[in-house]
Amino acid sequence: MFVRNQLSFSLFGVVVATLFFALSLTPSLLPRDWLFEGLIGGVNAAIGYGVGCLLEWAYRRWIRPRVQLPASVTKVLADLPTWLPGVIKVAVLLGCVVVAIVMLVQSARWQREITALMGMDDITTTGFLRTGALSAAVIALVIGVFRAVRWLIRWVAGELTARVHIPRQFALPIGALIVTILAVTLFNGVLAKAFFAAANSAFSVRNGHTSPNATQPQLPERSGSPSSLAKWETLGSEGRWFVSYVPSADDIARVTGKPAREPIRVYTGLESADGPEAQAELAAAELERTGAFDRKALVVVTTTGTGWVDSTSAESVELMYGGDTAIVATQYSYLPSVLSFLSDKEKATRMGKLVFDKVYEHWSARPAQARPKLLVYGESLGSQGSEGAFTGLSDLRTKSDGVLWVGPPNSNRLWGEFVARRDPGSPEVLPTYADGLVVRFADGRGDLWRPSSTWLTPRIAYLQHASDPVVWWSPDLLFTEPDWLREPRGADVSPTMAWYPIVTFWQVAADLPNAQGVNDGHGHRYGTLVLDAWAALAEPPDWSAELSDRIRNYLEASAVRERSLK
Repeated sequence: MFVRNQLSFSLFGVVVATLFFALSLTPSLLPRDWLFEGLIGGVNAAIGYGVGCLLEWAYRRWIRPRVQLPASVTKVLADLPTWLPGVIKVAVLLGCVVVAIVMLVQSARWQREITALMGMDDITTTGFLRTGALSAAVIALVIGVFRAVRWLIRWVAGELTARVHIPRQFALPIGALIVTILAVTLFNGVLAKAFFAAANSAFSVRNGHTSPNATQPQLPERSGSPSSLAKWETLGSEGRWFVSYVPSADDIARVTGKPAREPIRVYTGLESADGPEAQAELAAAELERTGAFDRKALVVVTTTGTGWVDSTSAESVELMYGGDTAIVATQYSYLPSVLSFLSDKEKATRMGKLVFDKVYEHWSARPAQARPKLLVYGESLGSQGSEGAFTGLSDLRTKSDGVLWVGPPNSNRLWGEFVARRDPGSPEVLPTYADGLVVRFADGRGDLWRPSSTWLTPRIAYLQHASDPVVWWSPDLLFTEPDWLREPRGADVSPTMAWYPIVTFWQVAADLPNAQGVNDGHGHRYGTLVLDAWAALAEPPDWSAELSDRIRNYLEASAVRERSLK
């Protein structure tokens, strides 16, 4: 009996599941391979099946008992052959299969259109058909789990009726409540804590790994050197790479054609000091030790996840200013960005504020004419942590000489305020805030100088691609159509993309793991656009188009070299 019940299904549920599956195959922000398409299609189809079952139950429970069919209709239905319902059922199932196959073929075409927009290799239709098999497996798994939970609820209700003598009509909702409380407690408490504890443990081991191409610096201008207060072995994997993969003064001089200084890079890892406050103190002490406050530019970076800093952004500032720079960054988590976003957002914000406040304390204690430019940088979750150091626009302008935030998550507080209050008529993908007098948003180089050349200092810039799922993913996508899909699409977003309740949420969620799996200029890959942003925010006196091109060529070659070494 149990097996037969598990193999039974709702025909209307299958129809709605097919609809959800078909909608999930429509384009989203980034190209998806068959694996991601299969996973997201299966999840959406399972949700659709649940919606269909719920609607069918509601119809049988409340609507059908109240509908009285004419006697003639009732007689016709009674006289129908007994085999006809079975034939109709098979026909509907075959129709659903045909719809799924047609949509899979069409989906492959849509994916090729998106790859063309981003200059990527095409996706084959035959390979994409594997999506259907994977989706079917996901559907079966999700429905199986749901039915197991339903059986558990009924078992608990039965026990309540048998042992406590609670009437059946009350036992079922009580059983559902008990199972729900247990599940939420288990997942939010025990399982979540166990998962993140295990993840921290696993990634802390990785944190101890050092790339064979990352060697301990010997120059006093670097943390981790013999003269550093932050020891090499405590910097973590990303920190050791950050202080070792640095353009030398000779490298910079060759690119710029002018004498250069050795750039200062300061970094503190989770193991460099006992707690966030101590880390911030140590970072400030390292800045003092290296003479960072005597340089032309000082950049405060809030890292992402494991402590990663984008090399292209760091090198951009260093080459622009001939190495007469200092960059400070700190690690706040062992977890990569995706997991940090789920569990460490508060840590990122706290560390961003602690470090900036400590640096600002030392910086502001110096005479105004003897201070370096104080610049702020954060990418992805790092931008969210960096925003946490400021209360608002006035605070930003008072305490900094320029701010660059790249690929900001949709949940960023200040970003959300600027976008929500954008000038009427400007699109969400590229908003204009207060005529662009202080805050600007850019998808490309030219956007930095729109709507006019009048850009008051200190300047604030957000870089955000129309196809970056980090910027546009939000729980609101479940039931609310966003402005960026109501308004004209960005240049690299398929015009066929549309919003569907529930479906679009999972589509964009599936884009997140592949956010950097595309070419520069799309998704979460900002490439040398950061150089243009830094030049717009804090242009040095000797800046020229020729120098910009030479630095850009160096940065592109450096990024390729870094990928081969790291």
